[in-house]
Amino acid sequence: MIESYHVRIDGFEGPLDLLLHLIKQYEIDIYDIPVAEITAQYMAYIDTMQKLDLNIASEYLVMAATLLAIKSEMLLPNQEIDEDDNYEEGDPREELIARLIEYRRYKEAAEQLKEIEGEEKESFTRSPEKMTEKTNEKQPIKKNAASIYDMLAAMQNIFNRQKWNRSITTTVEKIEIPLQQRMDEVLDIVELSEEGIPFDQLFPYSTKSHIIVTFMAMLELMKQKLVYCEQKQTFDQLILHKWR
Repeated sequence: MIESYHVRIDGFEGPLDLLLHLIKQYEIDIYDIPVAEITAQYMAYIDTMQKLDLNIASEYLVMAATLLAIKSEMLLPNQEIDEDDNYEEGDPREELIARLIEYRRYKEAAEQLKEIEGEEKESFTRSPEKMTEKTNEKQPIKKNAASIYDMLAAMQNIFNRQKWNRSITTTVEKIEIPLQQRMDEVLDIVELSEEGIPFDQLFPYSTKSHIIVTFMAMLELMKQKLVYCEQKQTFDQLILHKWR
């Protein structure tokens, strides 16, 4: 049975990070968020996380409830207010927008500090010594690297595709293959192609356990810097490459 088979991913930075990802992906004006659209997309990600047995922090569920509450409030008709009444109805999105703007500011500042830290690590003094080829080697920064949210979006498409082909087993079932074995299989497949492997080609079986263990295998290989996932443009297909 699948027990204690929940995954916690370090790449998840919180619900505000997911909302910023959606805002950027769909080119939404942060000052005029279409709540119905953003809520639908957000809930789709939550649904995918649950299907993958990912441990969802309570803050994600709190944000889901907040979005639904804002959506409901915006669907209510505008209240008529007497001229003598000083009450002014505010935009129910106002607080969320303020939180997103503040979070984006801190996130950008953190990224700038990280860049500065990286530059400082590259500057050092040392006594002269013979440099070997290995010590000169530096792992290149991969361009167009896909984020964990891009991978979840690809998983949404896989789950949706399986609905048309064969229903995914939702009952508790036995894990078909060990994680390390699936990691070895995925790595072998990726190594055979210089052009990389399309993300969805790594999910040939529709059983839930096989889909989950394949997704976990990919994440672990990426963590070990054995493979990386590329997406050249927004909504493009994800391609898995060997880290060369």
